[in-house]
Amino acid sequence: MTKQLPYQILLYYKFVPIPDPEAFQSEHLQYCKDLGLKGRILVASEGINGTVSGTVEQTEEYMRHMKANPLFADMVFKIDPSEGHAFRKMFVRHRKELVTFRVDEELDPNIISGKRLSPKEFYETLQQDDVIVLDGRTDYEYDLGHFRNAIRPDVDSFREFPEWIRENMSQYKDKTILTYCTGGIRCEKLTGFMLKEGFKDVAQLEGGIVTYGKDPEVQGRLFDGKCYVFDERISVQINRTDEDIVVGKCHHCGKPADRYINCANDACHLQHICCDQCEELHHGFCSETCEETVAAG
Repeated sequence: MTKQLPYQILLYYKFVPIPDPEAFQSEHLQYCKDLGLKGRILVASEGINGTVSGTVEQTEEYMRHMKANPLFADMVFKIDPSEGHAFRKMFVRHRKELVTFRVDEELDPNIISGKRLSPKEFYETLQQDDVIVLDGRTDYEYDLGHFRNAIRPDVDSFREFPEWIRENMSQYKDKTILTYCTGGIRCEKLTGFMLKEGFKDVAQLEGGIVTYGKDPEVQGRLFDGKCYVFDERISVQINRTDEDIVVGKCHHCGKPADRYINCANDACHLQHICCDQCEELHHGFCSETCEETVAAG
């Protein structure tokens, strides 16, 4: 019998109009602090996007509280058991957009977005001929783990996608396009944008990579490496089969590696993939320059 871990990490979002997002942000921050949660939540007039950690009791109470609000009654929570908190503090911030895309078009996922595929449907479609698979995340997320044969976007942030798509994807407008991201929220905007750009057949992995990895039938197949997450875990396993392979490469030696570390130079803190041997050899620094800078004081 599997032992239940004492904490849970919740990942969720909901595109729904929030009448007074700034007032909601203030009240919600106080509620989360009173409850004892830690994490990051973004609130906008278009909805909410969050990931929080807490004890099983705290997170269960939080889900009950949210579902009691008519705005969030049908919100889907992705739940990961944990030994402890995945965050150090609790932040709730008001933003203009839940994911920073910065395009002029109205992209309400409740009105326009790609077809939603379940993990099984996504897995089956992945294996079809003439399908284009686009990773809807940044390049450094892709480098740690991705679906086989997926296109690696040359972007450092999500806001760079519109221009990158126009410059690199136009030849695929008549193809079937599959997109995916960590929890699903970025694909909600990405697929809507692509449809407005004239792509004919666009679909997204419902619930994102983290949901795909939990599906008991698919078990994360065809995803290699680990999935980058925006909390203190940094990465999580997706492929639960013996087919998994390490795709990340050590920043220093180029050998297979599947974990990110922060540069030991506080003025740098570059997050880079690093194997155990190189972390010891280079003392956690990303470069000789950083190590020499700290040594010089």
